[in-house]
Amino acid sequence: MDIKAPILESDRLKLIPLGLAHHSESYVLWMNDPEVNFFLESGGDYTLDKLHDFLKGVESANILFWAIHIKKSNKHIGNIKIDPINLKHRYAEYGIMIGDRHEWGKGYAKEASILVLNFCFSKKIDLRKVNLGVHVKNTGAVELYKKIGFNVEGQLKKHVETNDGYDDILRMAIFNSKYD
Repeated sequence: MDIKAPILESDRLKLIPLGLAHHSESYVLWMNDPEVNFFLESGGDYTLDKLHDFLKGVESANILFWAIHIKKSNKHIGNIKIDPINLKHRYAEYGIMIGDRHEWGKGYAKEASILVLNFCFSKKIDLRKVNLGVHVKNTGAVELYKKIGFNVEGQLKKHVETNDGYDDILRMAIFNSKYD
């Protein structure tokens, strides 16, 4: 099945397939900002060339990966993805990053997440379940995911290395109500 991200819109946001059009110095700055990438698996060593190669790969991949734009200004503030997707069992992995710290705390992550989850649970994709992994210490993200409807399914003890030693990862999931 060929899966490409369509343009999705909510009241304040427009989600556009991520690609080379999003190649920018501000994106590189996000990826090198210790506050932005603190809980991410990537970042801290980005260059314009590395970002170009990453975005080129995203464009050619068969994944659901969007740039989050504020509708009013068309400002790119972060990304959201559903990848990988397991079509046999109809579940997928979710990830989000609001890279522009000036836009934190405004509800954009929640709005973008609900938009993407509704798309994933629609007839077009018809996923049964969406999973995610989150650092237990990333309390803001954990609370956001719970508000959206994700539930904790497990906790991986001392799973990832940080500057302070090893941290636990919560595994969370949300189910398509059609399959309850």
